[in-house]
Amino acid sequence: MLCAIIRRFSPEGALLAPPARRPLLLSIIQAAGWPIWPLIACSIIGLALIIERFISLKTDRIVPPKLLDEAIMVSKNGLPAPEVVSQLEQNSVLGEVLASGFRTYHQNPRATEDDLRSNLEGAGRHAAAKLQRYLGALATIASAAPLLGLLGTVIGMIEIFASQGMDGGMGTSAGGGDPVQLARGISIALYNTAFGLMVAIPALIFWRYFRARVDSYLLAMEVAAERFARHLISHRRA
Repeated sequence: MLCAIIRRFSPEGALLAPPARRPLLLSIIQAAGWPIWPLIACSIIGLALIIERFISLKTDRIVPPKLLDEAIMVSKNGLPAPEVVSQLEQNSVLGEVLASGFRTYHQNPRATEDDLRSNLEGAGRHAAAKLQRYLGALATIASAAPLLGLLGTVIGMIEIFASQGMDGGMGTSAGGGDPVQLARGISIALYNTAFGLMVAIPALIFWRYFRARVDSYLLAMEVAAERFARHLISHRRA
């Protein structure tokens, strides 16, 4: 036993030590071949978009709960000053919509009800575009990732058929195929299929989640804008 320990720690025994193993993730990427790199790019972009939408679609940034009541309270005795309107606009997305109503009468004190509603609708469309930003890209990733995985599967199948069509090689008999190339083709096919689904499924889930969240925000802003418009119209008539 002592001799075995000496041989293991001796320079000659170092040659018999097991080779260092590669990290698992790196081994998977190498086994999956080049088709996995577009999927890795999609996963990185998708993760960045999900984080960005989570930060941007917070309730306080879109529809603060008490903002409408505060805007109505401020304008009960008259239109607020332009500085107050600017602060309201910078408060949130709903604040931008409400500020457009104040600005309608600041710019034209004789503005009609149609003018007010037209400006509120324009601000609402701008807010909707801001809320839906990047959701199309996330939906594209959810749709494209399975196709990229299918592309890797097809390339792996080509590798498999190519290995079966070879005349021997790597110690096999003639016509037996190349087992190394066969294993590589199977790895490319399976890894890319699995990775494509791993990218597509979370992207699809978060896309649907963000779409539902945006729809709820748009409904809340539409109701708030209608209530705010009635307030301003009744205030102008008084």
